Amino acid sequence: MFRKVAPYMGEYKKYTIRAVIMMCIGIVAKAMPYFFLYQIISPLTNGQSISLGYVMLRVLGVLLCEIIYSFAYVKGLIFSHISAYNTLKNLRISLQGKLEKQSLGNIQSLGTGRIKKVFTEDIDMIELLLAHAIPEGIANISIPFVIIVLMFVVDFRLGLLSFIPIIIGIFAMGMMMKQGTSKMDAYYESAAVMNNTIIEYVNGMEVVKVFNKDGDSYKKFGEVVKNYRDFTLAWYRACWPWMAMYSSVLPCLALFVLPIGAFWVISGSLALDKLILVLCMSFAVGPSFMKAMNFAGKFPQLNYKITELENLMDRPPLKEGTSKFIGVNRDVKFENVRFGYGDKEILHGVNLEFKQGTTTALVGESGSGKSTLAKLLVHYYDLNDGKIMIGGQDITDMSLEALNNEVSYVSQEQFLFNTTLYENILIGKPDATREEVLEAANRAQCDEFLKRLPDGIETMAGDGGKQLSGGERQRISLARAILKDAPIIVLDEATAFMDPENEEKLNAAIDEITKNKTVLVIAHRLSTVKNADKICVIKEGRCIAANKHEKLLEECPEYKKFWDASVSASTWKIKGDEKAC
Repeated sequence: MFRKVAPYMGEYKKYTIRAVIMMCIGIVAKAMPYFFLYQIISPLTNGQSISLGYVMLRVLGVLLCEIIYSFAYVKGLIFSHISAYNTLKNLRISLQGKLEKQSLGNIQSLGTGRIKKVFTEDIDMIELLLAHAIPEGIANISIPFVIIVLMFVVDFRLGLLSFIPIIIGIFAMGMMMKQGTSKMDAYYESAAVMNNTIIEYVNGMEVVKVFNKDGDSYKKFGEVVKNYRDFTLAWYRACWPWMAMYSSVLPCLALFVLPIGAFWVISGSLALDKLILVLCMSFAVGPSFMKAMNFAGKFPQLNYKITELENLMDRPPLKEGTSKFIGVNRDVKFENVRFGYGDKEILHGVNLEFKQGTTTALVGESGSGKSTLAKLLVHYYDLNDGKIMIGGQDITDMSLEALNNEVSYVSQEQFLFNTTLYENILIGKPDATREEVLEAANRAQCDEFLKRLPDGIETMAGDGGKQLSGGERQRISLARAILKDAPIIVLDEATAFMDPENEEKLNAAIDEITKNKTVLVIAHRLSTVKNADKICVIKEGRCIAANKHEKLLEECPEYKKFWDASVSASTWKIKGDEKAC
């Protein structure tokens, strides 16, 4: 278990070692008062007189041991927590780096709730291992074993009697771990499902209310919570009996030693002072061993969480090269591209080519694969087969950073961080000047709504950008792309949330910034792409036609059907408006 975490400790591993040393010193200091007690009691049982000074010296020894214990324990905790929290920092940074290189498919399959749980709860539990379980556990189990060895030296029989409850406790602990581990997968899986459902429920609250689905959502939510309860109770029912056994047996070593030891003393086969010594030793052993066992009881959970974290970090990353962009131009070519989500193939050998400085549009029914093609160009997923090339260079030969410098991607649902609008735009080019950011906002037609906001461009976007309308969020996203100024621009229904007036303004801005660039457009309204240099018709994961608007109307029945439907919808809207007037 420690071996899995150790690589992330770095230079702070030495603090864990120091913590173990200090904890061992502390446990020794904690055990010593029982030997001072023996030194006081033993003479009295043998009929010897002791002076006040003799007693006070032992009392001072007890006080000194308590001071040493307090100092060593606190110092050990300081060392262990320095090691723990720096390791947690390294783990989170490493996990974030790993996730950045994962495909969207992998991330989405995990679910937001599960990822959040790993970043917070699961990693936080590793603090228990590094800050407490290792230093305190090692100290609390090593010192008692040394004392037990001393018990065997004093009297073999008494040492054996003291060891019996420890064997029983270890057996009970082992059975608890076995029972708990067998049900742990189901327990944690139910926890992950519940976390994902909670986040989904909260995020979808507006939809639930609007469509009066409170009852259905509550029923689904209730079932998930009930399942978590059932799995949790099943886990505890399996563990509790064994937990009760070792919790009751381990602290009571003296109860095993006292009756039999007293019998041996009465029968004359054992000296009373030896029994007293072993009894004093047993008081030092029980609490320490119990504390060690309590840490051990958490190891199955801890091991599961570390394994879960390890599995997440070991997921294969996106195929990524190391080279910079060395293409001869910004022509984009899809060559026999095949791709699927899971076992279901979505794209079936797609061949497309977009020339530098031209605008290419992808049209087709929902689910035909248009957006998937756009996401593959920015390397959100690895291909099942085929190649995507920019200027003759395979994008998998490029580093993700190099590819990101070449392509700007604006989708219909661009995420805004809960920071200022200025900082959200700055993401496009972190080293941009304020003047450049303001110019990008202006070119993206943001000025109108920014003037209405009390803090202008310094207004907070809200959670997910909810302080803005859908169209306003799109314009902020476009401002990012304008600021980035990449030579290839992908617009995945980027004007989907625009009203006709704002869409016209935004299209004018898009026309301005896309000059002399390779542009890929996916649009739900065909009227917005009819002037594209090339329109590709996508159907069921295949490109069935590619040409200009006029040619497609003549030669492609599928495209004509789309166009007629688009015109009809536009006419219907006008009639509807007239009727409303």
